[in-house]
Amino acid sequence: MIEEPYRWVEAIANRREYIEMQLASGSPIIALGYADGIVLLTVGRHKLFEIYDRIALGAIGHPGDIERLRMAAIELASTEGFTRAAADVSLRRLAYYSLSPVMKNAFEQIYGAPFLARLLFAEIGATPADDLFFRVEYDGAITVKQSKEEESPFAVLSGSQGSAEQMEEFLRKEHRTDEALSTALELALDAWTLGQSGATGTNEIPSREQLRELRRERLGNSIVEAAVLERQSRLAVRYRALNESDLAKLEQR
Repeated sequence: MIEEPYRWVEAIANRREYIEMQLASGSPIIALGYADGIVLLTVGRHKLFEIYDRIALGAIGHPGDIERLRMAAIELASTEGFTRAAADVSLRRLAYYSLSPVMKNAFEQIYGAPFLARLLFAEIGATPADDLFFRVEYDGAITVKQSKEEESPFAVLSGSQGSAEQMEEFLRKEHRTDEALSTALELALDAWTLGQSGATGTNEIPSREQLRELRRERLGNSIVEAAVLERQSRLAVRYRALNESDLAKLEQR
């Protein structure tokens, strides 16, 4: 197989199809800029994580693979912060020179197991224009969104490309960076509903009222998980997981 390139290409295509199928049912993750920072939201437990002072992670995929990548990211960031300084820990370095090569190598080595995971990183900056969003795919591909390049900065992670595109289209129309946290949470959950439901099976995006109805159907007894990166926090660690009281009204609507 190694001596015949076309078979390697075929094996890679089969591997990609398999991974896409495995990730298709993953619960979408949304990261939005809001008035005081960045909010991340999904439905389910143990999908959002603190990586370092200003960096958060959301992931979908196999729990074991997510944990391996999470621990690798934490170790790399901690080592960088210890050997240099906390301010030198950079999401760009973490993604481009560490995680992406590891995931790319695992994907292309067809005799080994790939990572069944998609990753979404958010890094909060000194100003909204410095906020950064990175999406890292199972094959090491990286998509970058930076606030100063976007009128309304956000990023999404979903089980399929189609649902991710619909979520992005919806957020481009509805999202504003000066929103309060409560408004941003409502918008993020509407975007999750759109991604999870696959909308209506058409290219049309439902209204906010229709999404609220779909939300009640899709959410059921599931648990919303959300966290924020707070820009004005006096603590070095800007990550804060939202508690039940923060989300109580959201889940009841």
